[in-house]
Amino acid sequence: MIQGLYRHATALLEPLAPLLIERRLRHGKEDPLRREERLGRSTVARPEGPLLWIHAASVGESLSVLPLAERLALTHGTGVLFTTMTTSAAAALAPRQPPGSIHQYIPFDTPGAVTRFLDRWRPDAALWVESELWPNLLLEAQRRHIPTALVNGRLSDRSFARWNRLPAFSRKLVGGFTTILVPGDRQGRQFTALGAARVVVTGDLKATTGSPRADPEALARLRDAVAGRRVWLAVSTHEGEERLACDIHLDLAAKIDGLLTVIVPRHPARADSIAEEAAARGLTIARRSRADMPDSSTDIFLGDSIGEMGLYLGLGDPVFIGKSMLEHGGHNPREAAWLGKATVFGPHMQNFTDIARRLVAAGGAIEVADAASLRRHVAGLLGDDPACRAMGERARTLVEGDAAGVLDRAFEALQPLFDAGP
Repeated sequence: MIQGLYRHATALLEPLAPLLIERRLRHGKEDPLRREERLGRSTVARPEGPLLWIHAASVGESLSVLPLAERLALTHGTGVLFTTMTTSAAAALAPRQPPGSIHQYIPFDTPGAVTRFLDRWRPDAALWVESELWPNLLLEAQRRHIPTALVNGRLSDRSFARWNRLPAFSRKLVGGFTTILVPGDRQGRQFTALGAARVVVTGDLKATTGSPRADPEALARLRDAVAGRRVWLAVSTHEGEERLACDIHLDLAAKIDGLLTVIVPRHPARADSIAEEAAARGLTIARRSRADMPDSSTDIFLGDSIGEMGLYLGLGDPVFIGKSMLEHGGHNPREAAWLGKATVFGPHMQNFTDIARRLVAAGGAIEVADAASLRRHVAGLLGDDPACRAMGERARTLVEGDAAGVLDRAFEALQPLFDAGP
C-alpha cells in the first residue's frame, strides 16, 4: 500500500524534476554540465563485463567504502560505478577512485529516472552505504534481482522510529538486502527489528580510511605562513558553529598573541556568508578558495575548499568537530584522530556514539557540554602542547586498533552478494 502510494506520488512529481535541478543549481548543489544524470541519463558508456554499483550519499561515506571497493573489484574482476548525492562527494572521490571506475550522480527517486538509470548501467551487484534508502531505486533493483548489500548500515534513533511506524514497507525495503553490514550490535538490532534477512557486525568501515591526505607542498607553504602562531581549528561546521568559533577567537585573541582560528565549513557554498559575518565583527579573513595565504594580520583562515581536510588538520590543534553543538548528530572524529590531534566535540554525537564514547574514555578526546565549556577547553589546550600531544597519541592508537580486521570481515561477509549473481 505505502509502496504503491510512494511510487504514484513520485511519478506525479517527476515533471517538476527540472525545476528542482534549476533551484539546486542556483544554490551550488548541482554540476551544470551533468544535470541530466539526475534524470537517469548519461553520455558515459557502460563498461563491458560485470559491474559493481556503489552508492554513497556524501564525502565521508564515499571515502569510507573505497578500500572495500578496490578489494572487491580486484578479487571479482568487476568494473565499478560510483554514485553520490553531493557535488562535494564527487570532488572528493575524483582523485581517489580506482582506475577505470565511473562516477555518476544518483538519479532522483522517480520511476522514470530510476528505470533509465538501471536500464543504462545494468549493475550485477550493488552496495549502498550507511542509511540513504531510496525506495524506488531499491525496490526496482530487487525486482530486477540485483543482489544488493547495505554496508556500514546505521540509523539515527529518529530514523529508526520513523521506519518502525511503517513495518510492512520497511520490511520490504530492508528485507530485500542480501546482506546488511553494521558497525555494532545496536545497529544490528535495529535492522533486524525492521526485517533484515542477514545482519553481520563487522565494525565501522570508516575506521579503515586512514589518515586524510594533504598535498605536501601546499601544507609546507601554509605551515610556513603560520609558523610561530597558536592555531586551533573548527572543522565540518554548520550554521551557528562558525559564529561560536569567531566568539572564541575574539575572546582568546586578547589573551593569546598571534592566535589563528581555522574554520572549515561542512558546506563550502556557505563560505561567502561566513566571511561576511566574520568581517562585520572586525575579523580579518583569508580564504583558501581564493588562494589567500594567512599572514600576521589574519584572524580567520576559512577552509572553503573540498577534499582538503588533511591539509587543514595539519596546521594545528586542538580540533573542534562540528555539528556536535547542534542537535543533528555530529561528524566523524576519526580523521583528526588518525593525525594525532587533540579533539573536542559537543554533546550531540549521536551519529558517532561508539567512537566518540571510546575516544573520551581513552583520553583521546574531550566532550563539552556548551559554548562556555568549549571556550575553556580550547583555551587550556592551546596553552598546553604536551597535553595536546598526549591526547592525540591516545586517539591515534585507538583508531589504528579499530582498523585492524574491519576490512577483512566486511569482505568475507559480502561474498554471498557475488555468489548470488544477477
